[in-house]
Amino acid sequence: MKNETPSYPVAIIGAGPVGLAAAAHLVSRGERPVVLEAGPTVGAHVAAWGHVQVFSPWRFNVDEVSAKLLRANGWSDPDPDALPTGTDLVSQYLRPLGAIPELAPHIHLNSRVMHVTRSGYDKMKTPGRDKAPFALRVRGADGHESTLLARAVIDASGTWSTPNPLGAEGIPADGEAAAANCIVYGIPSALGTDRSRYAGRRVLVAGSGHSAFNVLLDLVALADVAPATEITWAIRRADVGGLYGGGSADALPARGELGTRLQSAVKNGRVKLVTTFKTAAVRCADKGVSVTDIGGRVLGPFDEIIAATGFRPDLSLTHELRLDLDPAVESPRVLAPLIDPNVHSCGTVPPHGVEELRHPESDFYIVGMKSYGRAPTFLMLTGYEQVRSVVAALVGDIEAARRVELTLPETGVCSSTASTQCGTEPAGASSCCGTEPVVVATTLSAPAHR
Repeated sequence: MKNETPSYPVAIIGAGPVGLAAAAHLVSRGERPVVLEAGPTVGAHVAAWGHVQVFSPWRFNVDEVSAKLLRANGWSDPDPDALPTGTDLVSQYLRPLGAIPELAPHIHLNSRVMHVTRSGYDKMKTPGRDKAPFALRVRGADGHESTLLARAVIDASGTWSTPNPLGAEGIPADGEAAAANCIVYGIPSALGTDRSRYAGRRVLVAGSGHSAFNVLLDLVALADVAPATEITWAIRRADVGGLYGGGSADALPARGELGTRLQSAVKNGRVKLVTTFKTAAVRCADKGVSVTDIGGRVLGPFDEIIAATGFRPDLSLTHELRLDLDPAVESPRVLAPLIDPNVHSCGTVPPHGVEELRHPESDFYIVGMKSYGRAPTFLMLTGYEQVRSVVAALVGDIEAARRVELTLPETGVCSSTASTQCGTEPAGASSCCGTEPVVVATTLSAPAHR
C-alpha cells in the first residue's frame, strides 16, 4: 500500500483584518487554512478600540479578495468615502467576512496559541527540520490544551494585547505593577463606557503619539461637562516641535485639525504639558498616585493614569523557532530599515512582501502590525499586500509572490475619535490612507512615538 504524506493545513494566528485576509487568499487559492483566534469573536482587538474612528475611508480598509468573497455572499460595500469606527469595521466587515461559508468552518474562536514549534524539534536540532510540520500548542476556553500540526504558519496576532509600559527604559517603572488598578493602557473610552472613571478626576496621560492625542481631546471634551476634570500630559521629548502636525497645511484636514485642537488646549491651559519626563517610578498613597522621572521630578498626585505609550510584539510563543529579528525594531531584519520610525512615517514605508518577511524557519511568517515589531508605521493596506505575497509563495506561485502590487496612498494617516473625526492610529489595529493613490508594481529585496 502506498504511503502518502499527511496533508496539513496552513495555520493563521489571529482573526483580525490581516488574519482573515490571509484566510481569504488561501481559500481563493484552493488551500485549507485553520484560523486560531484567542478572543471570543473575530476582530476582538479591533472591537477593543471600537469607539475610535480611523482617518482612512472604507476603500482603504477592505482587502479586495475578501471583498469578492463577501460580495458573492450578498454583501454590499460600505460607502467608500465614509470613515469607519472600530465598531464599524467589526460589524460591517470582519464579522460578515468570518461568517461566510468559505471561511466560517476554518475559524476557531477562544483558541489561544501558547507555543509554536517544529514537531519533534527544539530550536537546536537541524537535520530534517524543514520537512517537519509545525506544532502549535493551543489552549481552549476551558483551559484544555491540544496540539495542531500545520505545514506553514502565518502569525497575524497583532500587538494590541502587549502595550508598552510607562517605564522609560522599556520595562515597567518601579511600582508600576503595584499601581495597576489606576493605570489603563491604550485608548479608553473617556466619553463612553469609561466616562465615570475619568469625569471630575485628576488624570495623567503619558505618550506623544496620536493615541495620546485622541485620549487628551476626549478628556478635554469630558471636562466641558465635568469641570473638575484635571488633565496633565507628560512626554519624553524636550519640546513639542512638530508634534502637532501640519495644521491647515496637512494633506488630511482631519489629522491637521487634531493637532491644532490639542495645541489650542495646551495653550489655553486646559491641558498641562510636561516635557522631558522619563518615568522611573510610580507610587500609590492615600492622596493618589504619583510618578517620578529619572531626574527626580515628581508629578501628582493623580487619580488615574492613561499610558498611551504604544505597543510591542509578544515573541514568547515563537521562542523555539529560528527567527531573524532586528535587535531594535523587533521586525524581520530585512524589513527593519524600511519601517524604522526614526526615518519613516506610515506614508513613506515602501511596499514589501515575502522576501522581506522571510525567516530562517522556512514557511513561518509574521504579518500585519506584529511584523512591524515596535514601529508604529503600519498601514492596513500593507498588511493585505503582505498576505497576498506570502500566500502566493506558499502555493508555489513564486512570480506573484515576488511581484509587489499595491495601491499605496501618498501619505499616511492614523485614526481618531468618532466625535472629532480626526486623530490617530490605535497601534496594531488601524490603517493609513492618503489623498490620491498611486499604483506601485515593483520587486523588493533587500521608536514608536511616545
